[in-house]
Amino acid sequence: MFAVHFLYYFFSKLREDSIKKVDRFLDGMRLQDNQLEDISTRFLAEMKKGLSAESNAAATVKMLPTHVRSTPDGSEKGQFLALDLGDTKFKVLQVKVREDTESKRRGVEIEEQTYPIPKELLIGSGAELFDHMSESLKDFLHQNNISLEKKHLLGFTFSFPCEQKTLDQGLLLNWSKDCRARGLQGKDVVQALRQAIDRTGGMNVDVLALVNDTVATMMTCGFDDQSCDVGLIIGSGTNACYMEEQCHIDLVEGDEGRMCVNTEWGAFGDDGALNDIITEFDRDIDSASNNPGIQIFEKMISGLYLGELVRLIVLKMAKQGLLFEGHVSDVLRTKGKITTAHVAAMEHHTDGLRNTRGILIDLNLSPSPDDCIAVKHVSTIVSFRSSNLVAAGLAAILNRLRENRKVETLKVTVGVDGSVYKKHPQYAKRLQKVVRRLVPECQVQFILSESGSSKGAALVTAVAQRLSSWRKQVDEMLSPFRLSQEQLRLIKARMRAGLEAGLKRKSSSSIKMLPSYVYRTPDGTEHGNYLALDLGGTNFRVLLVKINSGLQQSIQLYNKIYTVPQDIMQGMGEQLFDHIVHCISDFLDYMGMKNACLPVGFTFSFPCEQNNIDTGTLMNWTKGFKATDCEGNDVVDMLREAVKRRNEFDLDIIAVINDTVETMMACAYEDPQCEIGLIVGTGTNICYMEDLRNIEKAEIKEEREAGTRKEKGDKQDGEKEGEEKRQAGEMKKMCINTELGGLGDDGCLDDIITSYDTEVDQQSLNPRKQRFEKLTSGMYLGEIVRQVLLDLSRRGLLFRGHISEALTRPGLFHTKKLSQIESDRLTLLQVRSILQQLGLDCTCDDSIIVKEVCRMVSSRAGQLCGAGMAAVVDKIRENRGLDQLNITVGVDGILYKLHPHFSRILQETASVLAPQCHTIFRTSEEGSGKGAALITALAKQKQDM
Repeated sequence: MFAVHFLYYFFSKLREDSIKKVDRFLDGMRLQDNQLEDISTRFLAEMKKGLSAESNAAATVKMLPTHVRSTPDGSEKGQFLALDLGDTKFKVLQVKVREDTESKRRGVEIEEQTYPIPKELLIGSGAELFDHMSESLKDFLHQNNISLEKKHLLGFTFSFPCEQKTLDQGLLLNWSKDCRARGLQGKDVVQALRQAIDRTGGMNVDVLALVNDTVATMMTCGFDDQSCDVGLIIGSGTNACYMEEQCHIDLVEGDEGRMCVNTEWGAFGDDGALNDIITEFDRDIDSASNNPGIQIFEKMISGLYLGELVRLIVLKMAKQGLLFEGHVSDVLRTKGKITTAHVAAMEHHTDGLRNTRGILIDLNLSPSPDDCIAVKHVSTIVSFRSSNLVAAGLAAILNRLRENRKVETLKVTVGVDGSVYKKHPQYAKRLQKVVRRLVPECQVQFILSESGSSKGAALVTAVAQRLSSWRKQVDEMLSPFRLSQEQLRLIKARMRAGLEAGLKRKSSSSIKMLPSYVYRTPDGTEHGNYLALDLGGTNFRVLLVKINSGLQQSIQLYNKIYTVPQDIMQGMGEQLFDHIVHCISDFLDYMGMKNACLPVGFTFSFPCEQNNIDTGTLMNWTKGFKATDCEGNDVVDMLREAVKRRNEFDLDIIAVINDTVETMMACAYEDPQCEIGLIVGTGTNICYMEDLRNIEKAEIKEEREAGTRKEKGDKQDGEKEGEEKRQAGEMKKMCINTELGGLGDDGCLDDIITSYDTEVDQQSLNPRKQRFEKLTSGMYLGEIVRQVLLDLSRRGLLFRGHISEALTRPGLFHTKKLSQIESDRLTLLQVRSILQQLGLDCTCDDSIIVKEVCRMVSSRAGQLCGAGMAAVVDKIRENRGLDQLNITVGVDGILYKLHPHFSRILQETASVLAPQCHTIFRTSEEGSGKGAALITALAKQKQDM
């Protein structure tokens, strides 16, 4: 028993001493976590440098765009050919991707054949190398009875650094590994392959995609796991790729969607960034390589070099008498005699020491047990450093993905291929453990690729075909939303005709052109305290507005906002106005003004026919209102009746006002050139100052006012006479509320109305009315988007053909969501998060479609509003007989204010369609209260004359 314990102690002590000896000798290779974190930080900085157009040339990590824009989503189908050139072996494959399989793993069938490449071709002429590949492809087609006449789509896996401008083009930057074929560096390898296929002849092959082996690995694993956004190779070479937000890739035009970036991380450290961790053995490896000074990171990691690193370390230790009693064999001195396969064998779980002894004996050495333990530990340190460095690089990529997605915890899958990762018994476990330690915020799953670099090329080709087909179908569906300049000019002409017709006394125009009896804009003399009421949507506002004139000219507002419940919006009219009066009562109590009887301006944002400033007959409800017994009645009278029923206070209602008119007035208070108002929010409308002589509807009123002025002119009061003359001059114009939202109710827009617009109209509270408003306003755009998404889903182009319950709910998309989705600041993953919050389970590809649908619908709305504005400003210019008009538009509405692109599109369209008008757009602030008070002040001035 004592002997057993003694032997155990002896060998334990022997192992401990041998390991410590190696640890001291290779201390520089034993990297601690703080060093790995520092390396990861450096690598992340180099990634950002490579993504930037300004610094890419100086970056060692080139971050090459691959033009692979999507990972597989399971809908790919068809038969594809693939070629795979990586080192001394060349593969040809036929990959059949089946549709509608229950398991995606069973959705791919592969026929493949490996063709050796003679070494002289790898270092000979590039044309001869590609001819060999083309002849191998033709042989494969013959061997597998594949038609030579039928057209075949082919993906080409080319495992060397290339600069790609498109998916089917790649300029070879430099050879790596053991390949150095002449005449190809700087040339398009896809074109070289096509020329070789033409020289061989007798094949109908279209090379659709060029793929790096790392990208192909990611795509293969992505077919089985759609969370796979990272590819990793650790074999004879090493590299990583990942899906980057395209907006961050300066080297590629456009910022929509994602694109796979091939990091080419093997060159990390070529600028000396890793000099502090490089050992003398790394320098020896580099100087003896085919490419000294480059691919430094790769030479510390990959299988092409690990065995040689171990040999150099063992050789030096032996020379220093630390191994084999100082004996060095000729075989040990020979380059390449310890391979990466030997390293893996020495680190076997159970047979590692025995394997080590056998390998050393084959090197003509006589190892002691201590020597075997020491050499095995050398292998461990070399391979452990390799996995640690890979973990540091991978941690940087994962942190980049987490940063892009703006999430605290990242869930992602890494697809891995390569002989080192697959065959080394400890490598995968070590790598995964260190990665999880370096990035605890990331939940990382590693998937081993099967036929990765070969199968992946076919899958890239399949995805490219799917995206091309998908793109064509989506474009066809969205084409009706694309309005040409010719269409926009025609729409502008129809609007102009509608404006002219609407001014006639007897008019059937769908543009109502309602007189507002507002004769001028503010001039700064307005003053006093006023009560403003604002009803225009789901909220009702009550405001106290204090206007100060003179040197201290200012406007102060105090307000409260009240909700208008839907049952009141669509209930009885009497109930609606009682609710309004209840809110006014609450506000007066809140302000302590129950006994005050201030002049009131009532903003009522629905089409009203006015015969005076203080009357307004509701023509029809819009914006979701449907209260009964209101249409055809004077809204001022209904409000007065509700005040009487409450019997708590009195209101002096001076003016009933449209919200568009008050927007114009609020902006005109700041800018005297403002003579147009525009609302693009829940609804859409335009008002403007029209020459009174053109308004036939107001002729009787004009004559009456002229008579009043004549009577007053008989008075001898000089001051009043001067005021009357000023008023007479002002009355040359009147603000017209166009009620532009009704354009198209007569069918004049039928040629641009889509089936989706028709569906939205039919489901609305007022079918066949307010057609223009239903194409342009925030109340309807989201519903148009929902109808398009439903159709895309039914056709299998969106959400994998699944129509969720959420998508069938009207009102799913609000204007705010559209604005968020179209924001340039949001990544696709954030768009995806918004959609998931709405109950829509989607991929990033789905997010691209949804974003494009939103963009098409909102862009059309902006263009149509721009055409309407162009019609108005041109009319004003011609009214005044001007060659060039300078004018300001006061604008309000959530769509105009919040949407990231709407205002720009509207302004650009108006500028193009009305080039002789220089139009400034001024956003209204607090327009609904300020404008109402100013109009009331003007009306009060006129009333008191």
